[in-house]
Amino acid sequence: MFNKATPPEHSHKQSFAVLSIAVLGVVYGDIGTSPIYALRETFAGKHPIPVTPENVLGVLSLIFWSLILIISVKYMMFVLRADNRGEGGIFALLALLKPEANQDRISRRVLILLGILGASMLYGGAVITPAISVLSAVEGLRVAAPALDNYIVPITIAILAGLFAIQHHGTAKVGAIFGPLTLVWFLVLAVLGIRGIIEQPQVLLAIDPRYAVNYFIHNGFNGYFALYGIFLVTTGGEALYADLGHFGRYPIRRVWFAIVLPALLLNYFGQGALILSDPLEASHPFFHLAPEWSLYPLIFLTAAATCIASQAVITGVYSLTRQAMQLNLMPHFKVQQTSAEVHGQIYMPSINWIMMIAAIGLVLTFQSSGNLAAAYGVAVNSTMAITTILAFKVARERGGWGWPASLAFLISFLLIDLAYLGANLMTIPDGGWLPLVMGTLLFSVMTTWRRGTILLSQHIAKKTISMDTFIAQQEAKAIQRICGVAVFFTGRLDNTPPALQQFIHRTGMLHECVILITVIIELVPKIDQKERIELTRLDAGFVRILLHYGYMQGINVPSDLALCTELGLPLDLSSLNYFVGNVNLLPDSKQNGMVSWRDRLFARMVINTQDATASYQLPYMQTMNIGFTVGI
Repeated sequence: MFNKATPPEHSHKQSFAVLSIAVLGVVYGDIGTSPIYALRETFAGKHPIPVTPENVLGVLSLIFWSLILIISVKYMMFVLRADNRGEGGIFALLALLKPEANQDRISRRVLILLGILGASMLYGGAVITPAISVLSAVEGLRVAAPALDNYIVPITIAILAGLFAIQHHGTAKVGAIFGPLTLVWFLVLAVLGIRGIIEQPQVLLAIDPRYAVNYFIHNGFNGYFALYGIFLVTTGGEALYADLGHFGRYPIRRVWFAIVLPALLLNYFGQGALILSDPLEASHPFFHLAPEWSLYPLIFLTAAATCIASQAVITGVYSLTRQAMQLNLMPHFKVQQTSAEVHGQIYMPSINWIMMIAAIGLVLTFQSSGNLAAAYGVAVNSTMAITTILAFKVARERGGWGWPASLAFLISFLLIDLAYLGANLMTIPDGGWLPLVMGTLLFSVMTTWRRGTILLSQHIAKKTISMDTFIAQQEAKAIQRICGVAVFFTGRLDNTPPALQQFIHRTGMLHECVILITVIIELVPKIDQKERIELTRLDAGFVRILLHYGYMQGINVPSDLALCTELGLPLDLSSLNYFVGNVNLLPDSKQNGMVSWRDRLFARMVINTQDATASYQLPYMQTMNIGFTVGI
C-alpha cells in the first residue's frame, strides 16, 4: 500500500517466541484489557439492550466482525504498511504527506489541522486509558467481596499514584516481566472463554454476519446507540500502530493472528455464552466467567495487566509529546533519558504529573469504569477516523494507488468509523463531552504554538540583517576580537541571530571563531549520525553548522559538535561559549498576529517553555542567556 517497512534490527536476531512476548507486553496491553468492560457496557451500561439470545448472538457477531474489519484488515493489512522509515503513528502519517511542501494552501492547512486534531484526541484517550483500565480491574472486588465496594475508588487512586510515581525510574528493570505477564493474561483470557463456550457452544454461530444484520433489524435505533459499547473492543488499535517502530509490522501481525485475536474472541464468546446461560451475569461477565476460588488471583492479574497497559500508554504519550515538540506543535518540556542503552526510553516530569492529576481527577469525578466508557470511545474513534483519511492520502500520494482502490479503502473503512462515531457522539451527555473538551484545549494549544512560533520567526527575521551584511559591517568596523569560540543559534539560515546582535551591541567585541548553529527537524523519524552535520566556513572566522535530526530523536548539540573534528573543525568542548537568545514578548496592537486570547496564551507558553540550554543539552556553566524584546 505504502512503504516497505524495514523491521528493527533486533527482530532478525531474536527468536519469534522471545520477540512475541516482547510485542505482547508493549503493543497489545491496551486492546487486551478491553474484555474487562466492553461486553458489560453493551448489556449493563448506561444504555443497555435487552439480554435475549438474538441480541447476545448479534452483539458477538458485531464484535467478531469489528475485530476482523477494523483491526485485522484496516490496521494489520493496510495502515501498518504506512510507515515513515519504519515508524508509525499519527505524526508519521502527517510527516509522510509533507504538508509544508504542498503548494495548495488550503490542502496544506487541512492536512496539518487534521493531524493536530487526531493527535489531540489521541491525548484525550491516553489520559482516560489508565483511569478506566485500572478502575475496571479493581471493580472486580464488587464480585469477589461486595462489602469492599466503598474502597474501589481509593484503591484505584493508590495504584494510579504509585504507577505515575515510579515513572522517573524508567521501565528498563521491570519491563522484562511485562511480556511474560501479558502472555499469562492472554492465556487466562482464552481459558476463561473456552470454559464459557463449552457450556453454550451455540455462541460460535455468531461468526455468521447475518446475526449482526438481524441485531439491527430487531433493535433499530436503540441497537445502533449500543454500538458505543461494542466499539470498546477495538480500543488500542491506534496504539499498536504507534508502536510500529519498536518491532516492525511482521511481528506485530503474527502475534495478533497467533495469540491476541484468538484469545480475545474466545473470551468475548465465552462471556456471551455465560450471559446466555444466566442473563443476570451481564453486570460483570468477565469476572463471573472465573470460578469463585480464582476471583482474587484474577483480580490481581487483571490489575497487573491494566497497569502494564497504562504503562505502555504513558510512555507512548512521552514519545508523542517529544514528536510534537520536534515538529513545532508544542512548547519544549523537560526530557530525561531513563536508559543509557535505549534512546527511546524517556521520562517527562511535567507530562507525567499532568497525566497523573488528570487520571486521578477522572476517577474521582466519574467513580466507575462504566461512566468513563462513554468518554473513552469518542476519543479513540475520532483518532481512528482521522487515521483513515490520512492513510487514504498517503496511499494516493506515496503508495501509487489509483483512484478506484484508494476510494474503496476510504469509503469502506470511513463508513465503519463514522458509523461507530455517530453512536459514540450520542454519549456526549453521559461523558462523551470530556475528550471533546480535552481535544479542543489541546488543539488550541498546538495550533496556537505553531502559528505563534511562525509569526515570531517572521517578525524577528524582519528585524535582523543577513549574515553577509553583518559580517561585512563587523569587518568595516574592525571590531575587537577576543580569544575563544562562541556558539550562537539561529532558526533562519541567512539571518543574523538576535542574540549575536545583542552581544555585539552590549560588549563591542566578538570571539575569534563564531559558530552559527541551525537545528533542523526533518519529516523522518531518525537521521543517521553520518548525515547529521553540514559545515560551511564563512568569512571572518564565522562557521555555519546545520544539525539535522528526525522528529523522534533527542537533540544533543555538544555531542554532535564533537564530531566536527572529522570535518576539519577541531573543537575543545570544555572551552566553548554558548549564547542562547531568550525572547520577551510584549503586547503590540500594531502587529498583525493572532486574536488577543491566543496572543496571551502563546506568550504564557513562551514564558513556561524550556529554553535551548536544556533542550539542546548545553552545559549550564558554559551557557549565557541573552534577552531581547519582541512585540506581538
